[in-house]
Amino acid sequence: MRTPNRWIMLSLGVAAQGAGCVFMYGLPFLLPAFQEEKGLTLPQAGLLVGAPSAGMLFTLIAWGWVADRYGERLAMTAGLGLAAGFLAAAAFAGHPAVLAVLLALAGASGASANAASGRVVLGWFPKERRGVAMGWRQTAQPLGVAVAGIVTPAVAHVTAALLVMAAICLAAAATVGLMVVDPPRPPAAPGTRTASPYGMAALWRVHGASMLLVVPQFVTAGFAVTYLVSARHWDLGTAARVVAMAQFAGAAGRLLCGRWSDLAGSRVGPMRRLALVNGAVMILLAVAAQAGNGLSAPFLVAALVISMSGNGLAFTAVSELAGSSWAGRALGAQNTAQNVVAAATPGVMGLFISGSGFAAAFAVAGALALAAAAATPSGG
Repeated sequence: MRTPNRWIMLSLGVAAQGAGCVFMYGLPFLLPAFQEEKGLTLPQAGLLVGAPSAGMLFTLIAWGWVADRYGERLAMTAGLGLAAGFLAAAAFAGHPAVLAVLLALAGASGASANAASGRVVLGWFPKERRGVAMGWRQTAQPLGVAVAGIVTPAVAHVTAALLVMAAICLAAAATVGLMVVDPPRPPAAPGTRTASPYGMAALWRVHGASMLLVVPQFVTAGFAVTYLVSARHWDLGTAARVVAMAQFAGAAGRLLCGRWSDLAGSRVGPMRRLALVNGAVMILLAVAAQAGNGLSAPFLVAALVISMSGNGLAFTAVSELAGSSWAGRALGAQNTAQNVVAAATPGVMGLFISGSGFAAAFAVAGALALAAAAATPSGG
């Protein structure tokens, strides 16, 4: 059997995860349409927007088990195919509660790509190229959101938008099913079971450090526009464009960090150093915000880019520490842990900002980044 091109396999994995991201992270573009067409309040529409992410939390580890047990192609094809069906049904749902349930089920199904696409990188790429490959894989989210930003305004209505999202998932499922080849796995001895990697403290420490690093990422991403408009008196359009450009810079940063880790021969070394830089920049941002000077804006953009750039390092470290037999479940656990913190951060920090101000929130996020550096296991 001819060995497939590893970069084509990676591209298919990115496309699969990006298809899931189109609806998981693209639904906010439908907020006004949900309110107008369904007669919902903003909080009610917000619950619909968050439904896929909530559903995803319950199935990430389960989909990782499916990928570990039955292969990446089956997991991604089945998950995205189910997501397409639930999205198509959601397009015609009359009651908001039914719509929320269907969107949650779509998120629970689409989570398959999050766990399985990481296994494709682990299986098809040698260690010295895995950092860059995982960096490419981690660009799926901004690319998916960009597609949603282009598609959603063009179709305007909820039904049409959800059907387009369903079609994207269905096309991705069909393409993966036809073209993805599961990477080879080391043969297991008959009658033996692979031991869990969770006896290693290093794996727990990478999970913990990653959870801490979610806070500076979502404090900057979630409140950058608000800060620039309310505290620095920028106009909304300019602030939104700057933050959007920072997202693409962060995606490029993931590739550079992946290359750095390949050259260093370590994931945790660059991850720890980047966390230190992240913490230092966040604290400089806090000082500038407290002083009310113009340096706070460039520090905010720098913090936004840096906080996104190291995401792929943790995922690569987790997959390598877990090994091929457990990588799907470990990546599912990594996604679950990060998404729990990501879901809680905007609300908790929003309350904190209301009481204590932006500078205090930036300082807390910086302290947590420094704590993440301390929590990251040594090596490299």
